[in-house]
Amino acid sequence: MAEIVILGAGIGGLPMAYDMKKEMRREDSITVISNNPYFQFTPSNPWAGVGWRTKKDVTIDLEPVLKKQGIEFIADGAAKLVPEENKVILASGREVSYDYLVIATGPELAFDEIEGLGPEGFTQSVCSIDHAVDAYSAWEEFCKDPGPIVVGAVQGASCYGPAYEYAMIMDTELKKRKIRDKVPMTFVTAEPYIGHLGLGGVGDTKGLLESEMRNRHINWITNARVDKVEDGKMAVSEIAAGGAVVQEHSLDFKYSMMLPAFRGIPAVRDIEGLVNPRGFIVVDKHQRNPKYQNIFSVGVCIAIAPLEATPVAVGVPKTGYMIESMVAAAAANIGELLNGKEPSHEGTWNAFCLADFGDKGVAFLAQPQNPPRNLNWASEGKWVHWAKIGFEKYFMRKVRKGQSEPYFEKMIMGLTKVTRLK
Repeated sequence: MAEIVILGAGIGGLPMAYDMKKEMRREDSITVISNNPYFQFTPSNPWAGVGWRTKKDVTIDLEPVLKKQGIEFIADGAAKLVPEENKVILASGREVSYDYLVIATGPELAFDEIEGLGPEGFTQSVCSIDHAVDAYSAWEEFCKDPGPIVVGAVQGASCYGPAYEYAMIMDTELKKRKIRDKVPMTFVTAEPYIGHLGLGGVGDTKGLLESEMRNRHINWITNARVDKVEDGKMAVSEIAAGGAVVQEHSLDFKYSMMLPAFRGIPAVRDIEGLVNPRGFIVVDKHQRNPKYQNIFSVGVCIAIAPLEATPVAVGVPKTGYMIESMVAAAAANIGELLNGKEPSHEGTWNAFCLADFGDKGVAFLAQPQNPPRNLNWASEGKWVHWAKIGFEKYFMRKVRKGQSEPYFEKMIMGLTKVTRLK
């Protein structure tokens, strides 16, 4: 009998539990541990930030869903991983032993790395549903007395799509309220150019996103290093190759949402051989840690080297499609180990995104993630908006039923029927 423990119950952790259920033997058991008692559909958070979704709309209570699948659930945060002893110490003091561990925690949000950044400072966040709900409360107050907005992603961020989405969604909502003319908006990003996305661009994301921002009267600053945030003011340095400051900006705002840099959670940081200097889990092509070979990892918490050197640090995104392939590979590989075989499955690590802009959107697909690519495609239109709404409903329905499917793969197959994607 093997005890399989999964840390995290998000877009990586929950499908991992479902896939692992198919791969394990009858005598094996699965335990899912999460610091939240609910699953949250993170891609919907930008909508929640303007009140288009509520927390109830995009969350699912985990215990009853997992219980139906015969999976134990522990709602408790991980305080410390002790890999030499094959155990996880939880925040409550409880110790959970494992034969195989899958780390799918997502990241810790590094707001503290910039003075004044984040919900405890002077900017909002849409990185979690609770942050997005708070952002909406602040949004309603802002709309009563509108003014400048600063939105974007700081140095070291590795997720840019939600920043673009939130900027465009705010623009759409402000137009609906007929107060867009009172709101100058500036997009601030560590990316070397608009549409880089941590991927060196995909298709014509540079042209598509620049055009969209011009049409929506959104100014931008790229190669931006956020130095400090104060109440209503953000200090930003524009950096050239080599690190020289080209220009310093002092941006006034009445509302701001800035995505932070990510790092590994405290429970795993500083474990030699397990993590890189930022605390992300080191894995091989089979999603397995080279030192602790009974530990696997999937999702945003794994270590992926940046695509290229940029004037300001830019991280690599891990999109849902990529995470899905990591999950499938990790589950299959643990299944092989349970049956006395060596791991043989590898994730494809392709990138796919539906970036909703409130009334239309941009979609892109990179196969593989890093260039040169076999497929390098981007497109825009109202269909992206409706496709993301449809996928949200589909994904949430499948999760509630405990059904494991290649969710993103199915969506892409569907899109090939209605677009020119080949």
